[in-house]
Amino acid sequence: VASLIARRDALALAREQEAEARDRSVRRRDAALAAQEVLQLLAQAVQQKAHERICHVVSSCLSAVFDDPYEFHIEFERKRGRTEAALRFRRRGLEVDPLTASGGGVVDVASFALRVACLVMHRPRLSRVLVLDEPFRFVSAQYQEGVRTMLEQISQEMKVQIIFITHNPELATGKIIELG
Repeated sequence: VASLIARRDALALAREQEAEARDRSVRRRDAALAAQEVLQLLAQAVQQKAHERICHVVSSCLSAVFDDPYEFHIEFERKRGRTEAALRFRRRGLEVDPLTASGGGVVDVASFALRVACLVMHRPRLSRVLVLDEPFRFVSAQYQEGVRTMLEQISQEMKVQIIFITHNPELATGKIIELG
């Protein structure tokens, strides 16, 4: 009888210890889920701020060059536990894929603007110098004056030095070095 009582007491103690361990595990899981939620909210806030800044820079550059400009937008989507970004152009209520449905050099200007946005947003701050080779080679002749104006504005407003190679004298601005 005494051994049965001792066994019952040992089982009761083991059950108590298991319940305490389960409660600790539940509290740890709940704390981890709460921390994950805080981190996700923080990541979304940072993502939104970066999105706004990038879209502003790119849309401003497009507006400086084109008469009927696209607005630039990034769509974020959660896939396979990761955030994926799709770059889109919008104009007059229509959304288009930049690589398949825009012409006149819009992609060249947007690509340049994305580089500028990344450079000025980088922390720690980098030396604000861009060196590019024929960055506007597909920009239509009618928009080249706008490109030159945009380059001057970006350089002054964002304190970015832009060095680029071009065969197009219409794009020349600032200090010009001619070779050959």
